[in-house]
Amino acid sequence: MLDFPRWKIWATTLACLFGIALAVPSFFPESVVAKWPSFVPRSQINLGLDLAGGSHLLLEGDTSDVAKQRLDQMEDIMRSELRRAKIEVGDMSTAGGRLSFLVRNPAQVDGVREIANNQTQPVALTGQRTFNVEVVDGSRMVLTPTQSGIAEALDNAMKTAREVVYNRVDPEGTKEVTVIRQGKDRILVQVPGLQDPEGLKALLGKTARLEFKMVDQNASPDQVAQGRAPVGSQVLPMAGGGRIAVLRRAMVNGDQLVDAQQTFDQNNQPVVSIRFDGRGSKAFARVTQQNVNKPFAIVLDNVVLSAPNIQEPILGGQANISGSFTVQSATDLAIQLRSGKLPVELKVIEERTVGPDLGKDSIRKAVIAGIVGTVGILLFMWLTYGRFGLYANIALVLNVIVILGIMAPFATLTLPGIAGFVLTVGAAVDANVIINERIREEHRRGRRVMDAVQHGYDEARTAIFDANITNVIAGLLLYYFGSGPVKGFAVVMMIGIATSVFTAVTVTRMFVSLWLRKRPTELRI
Repeated sequence: MLDFPRWKIWATTLACLFGIALAVPSFFPESVVAKWPSFVPRSQINLGLDLAGGSHLLLEGDTSDVAKQRLDQMEDIMRSELRRAKIEVGDMSTAGGRLSFLVRNPAQVDGVREIANNQTQPVALTGQRTFNVEVVDGSRMVLTPTQSGIAEALDNAMKTAREVVYNRVDPEGTKEVTVIRQGKDRILVQVPGLQDPEGLKALLGKTARLEFKMVDQNASPDQVAQGRAPVGSQVLPMAGGGRIAVLRRAMVNGDQLVDAQQTFDQNNQPVVSIRFDGRGSKAFARVTQQNVNKPFAIVLDNVVLSAPNIQEPILGGQANISGSFTVQSATDLAIQLRSGKLPVELKVIEERTVGPDLGKDSIRKAVIAGIVGTVGILLFMWLTYGRFGLYANIALVLNVIVILGIMAPFATLTLPGIAGFVLTVGAAVDANVIINERIREEHRRGRRVMDAVQHGYDEARTAIFDANITNVIAGLLLYYFGSGPVKGFAVVMMIGIATSVFTAVTVTRMFVSLWLRKRPTELRI
């Protein structure tokens, strides 16, 4: 007799009910689901860009920006290392895409060369380093970035940029957006349901490089008006108009932020409240203690948002960024700062808004195909296998509902996903066909009802699991090597395989076990 104890009946029933509960919200409008109690599942199936419409952007990284950042970073490192080694240099410049400087004491050239070589790194297996170091005219040190070094830096920058873009577009991780790299320097962004590409571009367009710099009070207004500043300072535009001179060296930067939120100040004006990590808090406290009653500038992407006076030391590691913000602009800035700065400037080279009309037509046709296919399968199974076909039909309906329930919290349904869904429905009865045919063969050999059913399930189990494991392996390969629509197809297919095995084998076995408890003497299959 098929062994199916009471605890297993309860476990199987509860699993089916849980899947149904997850699927129910997808059959109701969002406005209705929003009114349900908080403890009731609310997740609905997310539709992809090809079904719900939305915004499509193709971003391209500025490779020259990466090279410039590398040179600026190397300049800061070399200044620091040479200062620590008490070596005097002069005429340091990054003109011509390379870092060069004069070593004042020729006897120290070899030491400077060793310091410079220590700051370069090997690039994978290319045999090159990130910078070539050479001595010109006996006392001038020249560091030139290599192509392999720039390519490695660009790859790392684009990896980071993809993560930053994803965090900005979907900070809560619930929109099921697509953010993938294309080629060496491009990022594809697709946001289903979003019909505002301008807002999306504004959110992604800012590098969000935040810096706190002291205002240079020694710069004369005439110099600032002409765009000139003393050595060690720079002239930057202000958000409200005009210019201001600030020290080049930042006292604290956005890399030391741990949180940023839109809040309101004492005048009920929107501001961005930021919080630093331990290192940033100490640096901010030290600088504000040393510069009480002096102005400092809050700089975002080389634009000064505001330049307030330091009234008293700021010791708590928290500060507010004020400016001419609206609630939305302050929220966007908080998202940008919270997700991190872009390591490379991104330019929009392609954009389009996809309407939902094609998606509605695709959904309508897919629903028709699914209904016709499902009805045909249900009819065939019932006419061919009778009672056992009815059990298979119940399992098939449960399979469809459970697939929807599992997909609702985390997966996105795309047009290829619908194809995978319909394919799964068609293949979901394969296991029952194998089981029923095996039971029929055993019964024709003269076995009793209970023995025929028992051997049918036992003999079919190996073939069922072997076939589905093979399909899962194929799905995993499609998911790993594919992208976009291919991944959507693979996800739906693998979910369908898992649920179909559960419903076709476990659920039908439960029904058959309950029927066998009546000790039937006849088997019609």
